[in-house]
Amino acid sequence: MSSSDKPVRVLVAGLGNMGRSHALAYHNNPGFEIVGLVNRSVPKLDLALTQYKIHPDFLQALAELKPDLCSICTYSDSHADYAVAAFEAGCDVFVEKPLATTVADAERVVAAAKAAGKKLVIGYILRHHPSWIRLIAEARKLGPPYVFRMNLNQQSSGPTWETHKSLMQTTPPIVDCGVHYVDVMCQITDAKAVEVRGMGLRMSEEIAPDMYNYGHLQVLFEDGSLGWYEAGWGPMISETAFFVKDVMSPKGAVSIVMDPNAKSDDIDTHTKTSVIRLHSAETGPDGKFIRPDEDMKMAGEPGHQELCDLEQAYMLKAIRDDIDLTRHMDDAVQSLRICLAADESARSGKPVRL
Repeated sequence: MSSSDKPVRVLVAGLGNMGRSHALAYHNNPGFEIVGLVNRSVPKLDLALTQYKIHPDFLQALAELKPDLCSICTYSDSHADYAVAAFEAGCDVFVEKPLATTVADAERVVAAAKAAGKKLVIGYILRHHPSWIRLIAEARKLGPPYVFRMNLNQQSSGPTWETHKSLMQTTPPIVDCGVHYVDVMCQITDAKAVEVRGMGLRMSEEIAPDMYNYGHLQVLFEDGSLGWYEAGWGPMISETAFFVKDVMSPKGAVSIVMDPNAKSDDIDTHTKTSVIRLHSAETGPDGKFIRPDEDMKMAGEPGHQELCDLEQAYMLKAIRDDIDLTRHMDDAVQSLRICLAADESARSGKPVRL
């Protein structure tokens, strides 16, 4: 077996929802070999994962196990330090989004990846989703300037609300979820963001006084494009408009049309698109539309676990085929910069110029 065919030895840190899904992706892909899992407690795991030893300390496991790849799926505030330690130990790194909790930390991780000559893939799951790839391609055909209208509100209770409260110990919803959809905006327009505005409201006594569980951001781009993103978590959030994904331009619009029966706390609905609707603004001499809207049915879409499988297949390809990830890393820093600027604006009440 040549060195390029040998399984990539991976250490998975963090066994929450995403960590468990990524661990299963490694377990099921013969290109990987899990050498250990890291978690402070021993969580309930899929039967397939119970064969692997759980280590309580990431840095100790990194030193002892000497993996080829570290998969960092812990809470956001540990991402940067763990990723840098992994690069310094000679590993490639997969890190869940957001890449870090500050722009300086995100840039520190990218610099460490470049200095080590190693691969850094950030967990932008929508980049591996055929329907979202299609949505971005169709939107780019329309041409700028664009209006981006996007949200993901999640009515949560029980264990889901507990998870949301844990996430909000470090990161508000417009940053945690926002990076995905701002990344989509940045892939559609190649223009730089120039100004960001944000607002937020704390709607629960169960979260820290300086945290908010509902937020809204607006971003202005150099090419005249503008976008908004809205995210709220908690038992008080409305199910009425939890999912808006809409891109408009002078030539028309492309939208995701959601299944009306979908529920916001079902993780598969966060990526499933059901139908992509194309609308052309072109009118004839009578002022009426020349062609009807076209609905593209997105049959056989990957679910949440299949998307994680696709994401880790890409990680393997990036390592084995030496894919240039410069734009991938730059985009991750840019989307984080925009979302953190929105958080700063929400707290200061003032727009942030980038």
